[in-house]
Amino acid sequence: MPNYLNYLSWHIIDIGREPMRNSKTKPLCVAEMSTDQWPLAYLITFSCYGSHLHGDDTGSVDRQHNEYDLSFLPPDPKRHQTMRARMKCSPYLMNQPRRPTVLAAIKGICLKHGWGLLAAHVRTTHVHVVVEACTDPEIVLNSFKSHSSHELNQINIDQNPVRRWIRHGSTKYLWTVESVESAVEYVLFKQGPPMEIYQPNARKR
Repeated sequence: MPNYLNYLSWHIIDIGREPMRNSKTKPLCVAEMSTDQWPLAYLITFSCYGSHLHGDDTGSVDRQHNEYDLSFLPPDPKRHQTMRARMKCSPYLMNQPRRPTVLAAIKGICLKHGWGLLAAHVRTTHVHVVVEACTDPEIVLNSFKSHSSHELNQINIDQNPVRRWIRHGSTKYLWTVESVESAVEYVLFKQGPPMEIYQPNARKR
């Protein structure tokens, strides 16, 4: 696996641009923050509407099973049937060109806010992102979802009205370098065959 240690001190979105700078704010630096104020990064996960219903054979998560190192909920056909009956519209799936559109939206919103994108993987039913951001992770999560929806609306690919995302998502705090590297490895290399991924090139200071 590539060495991601260099990324922790650089807030760079590797999309053919120079290190992120803004006329109003200088690049964020985790090293300058108090270690008990912000984690090094977050693992943000959000799923498509209806794609991972509780009780599904493919596995699902709830508040007690929403971290990347924990097992999924066991299959429960009765619970799955109940959840399916409560759905108000069809499940949403991301194929081409939805996946690259969502990945571009995530890269764009990170660049806009000065967040350090370390890894991202947009799959058919869900999205994983490892991101450095000195702000509340719920703000990051909601920004990813809303900006992704905005960009999908722009390409006019979905019938209206459409419900794309589940109401909430997972916001895993990553306090150590080891946990960041583990999350990056999980996002990039432990999701099955790669789909739309963001993997920055290694950089040296």
